Amino acid sequence: MMQAVVSRLFGSLVAVFGASIIAFLFLRVLPGNPARLVVGPLASEEALQAQMERMGLHLSLPDQYWRYITGFLQGDWGFSYGAGQPVLVQFANRLPASIELGFYAFLFAFLAAVVLGLAATYRRRPAVDAAVRALSVFGMGMPPFWLALILLVVFHEALGIFPGPGLQLSRSIEPPPVVTGFITFDALIAGDLTAFADAIHYLFLPAVALGMLPFGYLVRLLRANLLDVTNEPFILVVRSKGIGLWKTFSRHALPNAFIPTLTASGMIFAQLLGGSVLVEKVFNWPGIGSLVVDSILRKDFAVVQAFIIVSAVIYVFVNAIVDVLYGIIDPRIRN
Repeated sequence: MMQAVVSRLFGSLVAVFGASIIAFLFLRVLPGNPARLVVGPLASEEALQAQMERMGLHLSLPDQYWRYITGFLQGDWGFSYGAGQPVLVQFANRLPASIELGFYAFLFAFLAAVVLGLAATYRRRPAVDAAVRALSVFGMGMPPFWLALILLVVFHEALGIFPGPGLQLSRSIEPPPVVTGFITFDALIAGDLTAFADAIHYLFLPAVALGMLPFGYLVRLLRANLLDVTNEPFILVVRSKGIGLWKTFSRHALPNAFIPTLTASGMIFAQLLGGSVLVEKVFNWPGIGSLVVDSILRKDFAVVQAFIIVSAVIYVFVNAIVDVLYGIIDPRIRN
């Protein structure tokens, strides 16, 4: 088991190293001089050269990479000239909102997939199964940003059921004391159910928009696994012992069908934490995604570089944990 953990850890470090190289080269392979984007098109050649030295662009590529990666590991993630702040400060302010949105989007996708996956296979009612499959196709075929726009038009503009973009909490409600940085968790810690309910109200539409795609994938995967497991001989043995259908499904079929779904869930969860860029922009959500879009528009590439590395670390870290849990749950794949 330890050998498998070490092997996965080494693979994770290699993946992060590759992402850091991509992030490093991102700014340097683009047309134009990055320093020129900072000083402006009318700056003198002397000002341009001075800015290049401050940014380390006068060094060789290996020296630039070493300076960049050592600075990143020490907390120097670069400076956002567009915002006038260090990139690390911007990420510290924005990352909790993105993580909270990704968590609830995953929670929606996972719970809906389990419930509807069971509904589609339990007693195998054709109408229910067809409806679940149609919903999964809709979820997988609808681009998240387009679904976000539809949800806003229907449920905010037309019906007025949910609040519009731009906020995490109503202005009339006092924010809970900051403990974790996540509004819903801090509200629960403070025992402020009003703030918790209001924060969920704001989270609902973006979480559904972001979670529909992974829901479609997870429910199809879980449904297929459940159908395979229910045809296994051990299910017939369990039923022959007089155990009811629901108990057979919940205690025997679902745990066995869930093992392949665990790996997919880990990848999806990691993607949601770092891949909510367009949905955040549609809802004007104060997270990393909308920050990255704004940074791209103003050519503030230091933010984009940091986003690539942070997303890679989150993705690799979450999947490494899932791989270890997978080995604990299923001893056959430990080696």
